[in-house]
Amino acid sequence: MRPDDHEPVIDSGQFVRDGFVRIDAAFSRDLAEECVGLLWEQLDETRDDPTTWTSPVVRLGYQQAEPFARAANTQRLHAAYDALVGAGRWMPRRDLGTFAIRFPSERSPGDDGWHVDGSFPPMARDGPDDSFAWRVNLASRGRALLMLFLFSDTTDEDAPTRLRVGSHHDVARILAPHGDDGLTMMEVSGHGADASSERRVEFALGAAGDVYLCHPFLVHAAQAHHGSAARGPRFLAQPPLPLTGWINASFDVVAGQSPVEQALREAL
Repeated sequence: MRPDDHEPVIDSGQFVRDGFVRIDAAFSRDLAEECVGLLWEQLDETRDDPTTWTSPVVRLGYQQAEPFARAANTQRLHAAYDALVGAGRWMPRRDLGTFAIRFPSERSPGDDGWHVDGSFPPMARDGPDDSFAWRVNLASRGRALLMLFLFSDTTDEDAPTRLRVGSHHDVARILAPHGDDGLTMMEVSGHGADASSERRVEFALGAAGDVYLCHPFLVHAAQAHHGSAARGPRFLAQPPLPLTGWINASFDVVAGQSPVEQALREAL
């Protein structure tokens, strides 16, 4: 099946309940391999020499080459964005953001804590403009979805991202009292990790070309890659889908609410 053959069937009920859905074959395996080839060209590590894979995780900057933009903008994904966020309420990505490439290693990656991604820049009182000071509010300013783009086949052995099922509800309740200012990423991640600690964990498994579309408040975490060198590193992009306005969690407005908003109404 080609990614643009037909629109995906979106289980909006699963998205509202669990906080994520997987879009199979969101972009083609050939395109995934083309992008992986471009990423290898930027790495100091050698593709065919595992002895050079000395770091558990390597991060590469924003990937703006045309194949990456093509992967983010298939007809299949655009239809899914419309179904979950609403037509005209999201902005297409022209890149796929940064990449976290996880190599098989017994060392801790040091970045595997449970967290919620920040959505908008810090305020003056937050101190330095680093990723931990970015903020999140109930309107999810700037972020319509958290997206996980699988560029390599990802099994249990390939450091799949961990997802706390239904944790977006916990985070919505944490953010509700804090208005437009919201909380910093560090604050909401700490509270969210505690509130969701008893939630069931699922893993972002799938084939190269699959994409997980997640509620922006979903608590998630990386993990170490304990697979064999024969399986190779795991390639993943984790960009946000930009939001054109804001998410409306009001109980006064029900008609026309997207699944992203319906999840908040259910939580509150």
